[in-house]
Amino acid sequence: MLPEGKCPAPAIEVAPPAVEVVEQTVTLILLPGLDGTEVFFRPLLSVLPDWISPIVVRFPATGANDYEDLLPLVIAAFDGRENVYVLGWSFSGPLALMAAAREPLRTKGVILCASFVRSPIAKSAWTRLLTIGPVINFLRIARRVPIALRKRHDDHYRRAKAETWARVPARILAARIRAILAVDASGYLGESRHRLLYLASSDDEIIPRRSGEGIVRDARQAELVTIEGAHMAMYTNPGAAVKAILAFMQEV
Repeated sequence: MLPEGKCPAPAIEVAPPAVEVVEQTVTLILLPGLDGTEVFFRPLLSVLPDWISPIVVRFPATGANDYEDLLPLVIAAFDGRENVYVLGWSFSGPLALMAAAREPLRTKGVILCASFVRSPIAKSAWTRLLTIGPVINFLRIARRVPIALRKRHDDHYRRAKAETWARVPARILAARIRAILAVDASGYLGESRHRLLYLASSDDEIIPRRSGEGIVRDARQAELVTIEGAHMAMYTNPGAAVKAILAFMQEV
């Protein structure tokens, strides 16, 4: 995800939502947030119906991590597949739009979750400091203290966050933040003819609501659905997220 905000409530296991769907297998390509892993998708994956074939694209923990560097990994996930929906969470919203533009015939729809087309981070001397690996590492250590103090045996979010910290170096997070500061995918949004769903979080402390409203306004065919929770609502409230996704697929 983007730099850590408030610690959300632990993920809760829920039953798949009862939504009637057409008997047709579709592929859902899932693009992660700033961590670049599958970790925060696990609750969502556990409640997807069988007729959805999920593919989580994992970003490399070494080397270049600009959007242009990651796009080939996303395009490769389309190989041999039709009826594809691509979901970009937070950092990956621009990537989802870029991939849909590269694969217009395979793509059935685009889902952006708590995301953006232009940097939601104000460019200043302070934000430029965040693009340095040692500073990111310091911030991570500072974040561990309050999370450790709230330690509970059932704190799924704490364990998930610790796993991503162990797997993703601070310098890679810094590189992805630099990519966010430079990105502008508004052209892809305006040119896209795909149906688009924007999943907003009701209490998002990182991505302002105007980001989703602007995306829906500028897209050709788009709708905004809000689910309860903070920036990590797709992790903490997977049932509501899946319900919105299935309803969107029905419409498409």
